[in-house]
Amino acid sequence: MEGVGRYRRLATTIDDAAGEAFDKSAKLLGLGFPGGPAVERAAAEGDARAVPLPRPLVGSDEPHFSFAGLKSAVLRARDSGKYSAEDIAASFQQAVVDCLVDRTRRALAAVPQATALVVAGGVAANQAVRGALTGLAAERGLPFVAPPLWLCTDNAAMIAWAGALRFEAGLVDGLDAPARARWPLDPSAEKARGAGVKA
Repeated sequence: MEGVGRYRRLATTIDDAAGEAFDKSAKLLGLGFPGGPAVERAAAEGDARAVPLPRPLVGSDEPHFSFAGLKSAVLRARDSGKYSAEDIAASFQQAVVDCLVDRTRRALAAVPQATALVVAGGVAANQAVRGALTGLAAERGLPFVAPPLWLCTDNAAMIAWAGALRFEAGLVDGLDAPARARWPLDPSAEKARGAGVKA
């Protein structure tokens, strides 16, 4: 983020987003909805090393994220009957953390002038994710900035805050502004591969 309304997208998901993977994995494991908190609660009772799950794109030169294969691996682990839901949840959560840290480390290397690591959205409420990214920020000598937990999953508050910042910056849209289901932060960003690209 370079300022209000000025963003440069470094990467996107080529299939499922992390939050979507949490929700779908929770459903596969019968943990309930919303999936993020349900997986986190189950993971607290499990062993994160119990289930060998993939870490999609970790170590890759490609900057993007991919979680669809990890979700499929959760389904296979569940169907194997060899693991408890808690161990699968803990192993899944750790795999997501490993992927997010690896991809974020790569992004920070690409933007050496970064002044902070800012994390938002539902996944930012997950304590394992938050702790790992806090550690990565500290490793880079950067402040870690995230909304309070109770705001991380509140889309209405995020939209209202973005609107307030835009208004304060003099960015006002007329009543004829189009309603769009997806409005990329950086429309000039290069398209990523993958059928499920959310950009």
